[in-house]
Amino acid sequence: MESYEPERLSSAQLAAMRRSLTSGRGTLTRRSLLRASGMGALALGGMATLGACGIPPAKRADAGMASDDHSAQEKEVTFSNWTEYMDVSEDEKGRPTLEAFTKRTGIRVKYTEDINDNVEFFGKIKPQLAAGQNTGRDLICVTDWLAARIIRLGWAQKLDPSNLPHAFANVSAQFRTPDWDPGRAYSYPWTGIPTVIAYNVKATGGRKVDSVTQLLDDPKLKGRVSFLSEMRDTIGMTLLDQGKDPGKFTDTDFDGAVGRLQKAVDKKQIRRFTGNDYTADLSKGDIAACVGWAGDIIQLQADNPDIRFAIPAAGYITSSDNLLVPAQARHKTNAEKLIDYYYEPPVAAQLAAYINYVCPVDGVRDELAKIDESMASNTLILPDKGMAAKSRSFRSLSTKEETAYEEKFAKLIGA
Repeated sequence: MESYEPERLSSAQLAAMRRSLTSGRGTLTRRSLLRASGMGALALGGMATLGACGIPPAKRADAGMASDDHSAQEKEVTFSNWTEYMDVSEDEKGRPTLEAFTKRTGIRVKYTEDINDNVEFFGKIKPQLAAGQNTGRDLICVTDWLAARIIRLGWAQKLDPSNLPHAFANVSAQFRTPDWDPGRAYSYPWTGIPTVIAYNVKATGGRKVDSVTQLLDDPKLKGRVSFLSEMRDTIGMTLLDQGKDPGKFTDTDFDGAVGRLQKAVDKKQIRRFTGNDYTADLSKGDIAACVGWAGDIIQLQADNPDIRFAIPAAGYITSSDNLLVPAQARHKTNAEKLIDYYYEPPVAAQLAAYINYVCPVDGVRDELAKIDESMASNTLILPDKGMAAKSRSFRSLSTKEETAYEEKFAKLIGA
């Protein structure tokens, strides 16, 4: 288990957060399908606080221990999630799947949209977790890098498989064994967020663009290519193109990916590194092809039939948001029942039809087709077996690695 030492964010890490806040996925709403990866978007005030004060100096030895479970006596569960990350009724006054869960089980759900970004939320709950106290939440939804940290620190409760039969059986293979929680002992994915290649077929003269090599080397694309300002997405896709595994890469591999990108910068193949602001240029054709986020592409395609996407033969990066039960939560069993409920295919389909992210639940296609056939056939929402097999995750980083890598990446992109 990771020891809980004082931790200050480097200038490069803070700069990465600012990029997410001002132009990255963190600037958009959940309904727009995008989210900040890496360290996540962070409010400027929160950045100053974290940068100046660091993290509390010590973790109690019993901080990761579960509290007494009051689920049987208290038929309730408190769930903290991101905004617009839950289905809403047509009159916008109800949450159908949550209401159906309560009707079936008698467990009342206190649902709160109080997660705006990962780091800010971690700042809210870490003092209680470090002190071995209840955060007031039974279930939280955080991005993979933060889920990994919470688990390493001993601040997530180990889940009881007997309460999770649907989740255990139905979690998709591509989400089943992350390096930070093999076998999903402490977490289950809520959604997946793919990074793919996007292109404007009119701007490419009808040609398909389907590899990072093509983005970096094709002279017909010179000056009309963009990559993302999120380090894990851009470096991860480049590592894959070089035959390296983003889940197992070395410092040398990372430096090789940076060098490969630097050559493209020097010869002006890459126009710029962007947050979500690449979308307007791609739609207009000023950017012919790029590395982009799947949620953007779904939206752009609705308005522009020239926008296409491709999954490189080398693979693509997927990050995930994940459900965890914090240490000292009062209603662990009730939280597990809620997790399991969202792994029933009819329920998962209803959620996916509203939020449009990659659904991590196997067996949901037929149920989603009953709601919307176009969604059921969209591989950016339900990856087929071939696409799922190409999905890769960027491995967990130590604090030392993250500082070093963000500094190198910031130099590359001129941040």
